[in-house]
Amino acid sequence: MRIAVLSGKGGTGKTLVSVNLTAISKSSTYIDCDVEEPNGHLFFKPEGVQEKEISVKIPKVNNELCNGCRKCVDFCKFNALAYIKNKLIVFDEVCHSCGGCILACPEKALTEKEKVIGKVQKGTSDQVVIYTGILNTGEASGIPIIKKLLAEKNLQANKQTFIDCPPGSACIVMESIKDADYCILVAEPTLFGVHNLNMVYELVKLFNKPFGVVLNKYLEEENPAEKFCLEKNIKILGRIPFDTNLGTLNSNAEIAVSKNDNYWEMFSSLLNTVTKEVQHETTTNP
Repeated sequence: MRIAVLSGKGGTGKTLVSVNLTAISKSSTYIDCDVEEPNGHLFFKPEGVQEKEISVKIPKVNNELCNGCRKCVDFCKFNALAYIKNKLIVFDEVCHSCGGCILACPEKALTEKEKVIGKVQKGTSDQVVIYTGILNTGEASGIPIIKKLLAEKNLQANKQTFIDCPPGSACIVMESIKDADYCILVAEPTLFGVHNLNMVYELVKLFNKPFGVVLNKYLEEENPAEKFCLEKNIKILGRIPFDTNLGTLNSNAEIAVSKNDNYWEMFSSLLNTVTKEVQHETTTNP
């Protein structure tokens, strides 16, 4: 069972939910796909960490073969190539490694070379296996790292897997949820929270993923995010109350369910609800 946890913005509570659900599950896998600023490892403090560099292929120019036709420059939609003063220049930082410029070059003046864009770390914390993706600062895309994180060999069939997605609804989020069995959307109780909830709501509908919403920082007063869910007939999986103690634990990178029985019961109930939803979807939409 692969559960993806996502939200329309950072700081909504994705890591809070995914880390504590993982801890409740005990024998499980946690994958931090927020490769630009991963923080799940701060909670789990994994041991025996193994690290592997992730690289992509970028174009390498042979100026002796280049005749300045600029076909590669015209092809590149990311403006990663420029022909200046009779010399072809490659801007590594904006290259998306599509390989199209190499195919477009009639003189075979472009070949490929490896460029390290980040790394993947694997460690363990008790019975939990933790995978963390880290994108180097300034790189164009973290998708190659996310693909490595979500490779089949990392996902054990008999274990629950929790995917801590990047914020928003861009390409790296799409890559993170495309093979998920179920999506948890985390929302805040504000109008801005509704705007961001709608972003990921439209995304999971586009991918035809079963999903439900967790209302974080919940208040008894009027809640625009709750109203949005009721109007759209969206399943509300749980409500996490606005709680300064929970916020303090989370800020200090403490796993809340290990510190307080009430939090254990709250997240255990949430996990049971999610598990039933996944089983229902598996039965009705095999």
